[in-house]
Amino acid sequence: MTSESLVIAAALIAFGLIILGVAFGSGIGDGLVASKAVEAIARQPEARANIFTFLFLGIGLVEAFPIIGIGLAFYMIYALVGLPGLIAHIGGH
Repeated sequence: MTSESLVIAAALIAFGLIILGVAFGSGIGDGLVASKAVEAIARQPEARANIFTFLFLGIGLVEAFPIIGIGLAFYMIYALVGLPGLIAHIGGH
């Protein structure tokens, strides 16, 4: 196993862990925000419009973190590690 293939393996594992973390965290966060909104509407139905406003604001904030995480993961793969160049280098041997 060459050092380049070790770097590729570590980068792909890190990429997968980042994507797993942001997907798992986003799913839990969205579920919590939505469940609390449903509870609030059940308690106070006349405030439904205001609760929906905060529901969408909360979900938007929760969904911003996975987008940032995915962007950082792709930055790590392409800019820091240079994965396409490493794959081409290994394939050229």
